Amino acid sequence: LSYCADLKRLESIKRKYKFYKTDICKKLEIKSIFAKEKPDFVIHFAAESHVDRSIQSSGICVKTNVLGTHVLLDCAKKYKVKKFIHTSTDEVYGQIKKGKFKETSPLQPRSPYSASKAAADCLVKSYINTYNFPAMIIRPSNNYGPSQYPEKFMPVVIYKALHNKKVPVYAKGQNRREWLYVEDCIKAIFLALKKGKLGEIYNIGASYEKKNIEVAEQILKKSKKSKNLIQFVKDRPGHDFRYSVNCNKIKKLGWKPKNTFNQGLDKTISWYQDNQNWLNRKAKSLKNYWKKVYKSQ
Repeated sequence: LSYCADLKRLESIKRKYKFYKTDICKKLEIKSIFAKEKPDFVIHFAAESHVDRSIQSSGICVKTNVLGTHVLLDCAKKYKVKKFIHTSTDEVYGQIKKGKFKETSPLQPRSPYSASKAAADCLVKSYINTYNFPAMIIRPSNNYGPSQYPEKFMPVVIYKALHNKKVPVYAKGQNRREWLYVEDCIKAIFLALKKGKLGEIYNIGASYEKKNIEVAEQILKKSKKSKNLIQFVKDRPGHDFRYSVNCNKIKKLGWKPKNTFNQGLDKTISWYQDNQNWLNRKAKSLKNYWKKVYKSQ
């Protein structure tokens, strides 16, 4: 349960899962869970995923994303898991000005976050090659949707719009991202679990590519707020200009996104509007965190 986790999100399905509170880096504890549950499948989502935080403090990314993955791999290997799905990111490829990354594209991470995820990918591939370990790697593009912690771009814009506050956009907002609604991403991952080939890598992207400024303006328009709320701020170090992935492999398994960007954005904005108490609490804790960071500097 890190700063951005919240079991209340799972209230509607609390009878459908069993929860163990531990740290994926604690091998003895993770091993005891594997020994008790003897899982057939492991879908590994756990990660520190915020680039700005990785720039401020890279150690937690390396610990969770690399060491944590190593612990899970070792336990899954020992208890003979049938399939291990490792959730990575399109950011491991680095940036691309034109065209799309294929699964065979070289890894060129440009932030501590993406470097830690690339390292985890390499660990998974090494287990596949060395131990014939039954794993697949999934590399999704930018996810968005309900209950995303308000340090990510979309919930930041929505929160600021709801409170008529200035909306921070890096540089001139020309950086481009490929946006994937979270439900479509999850369906792709479960399809890979059912039909994917062991040892393979699958990109997931919906091909809805937008400039950051376009996303901000669209959210403000749908929220009936003026785009004058947008405030350009100093760009972050090493900010990747553009990501885009070729998804032909996952589409051959029968997947395609069901939500257009417009549909996904409507659902996302509506969720935050209906859950403003949750959003305000999370935004307050986030504000306190960054106050401590800047004070320590």
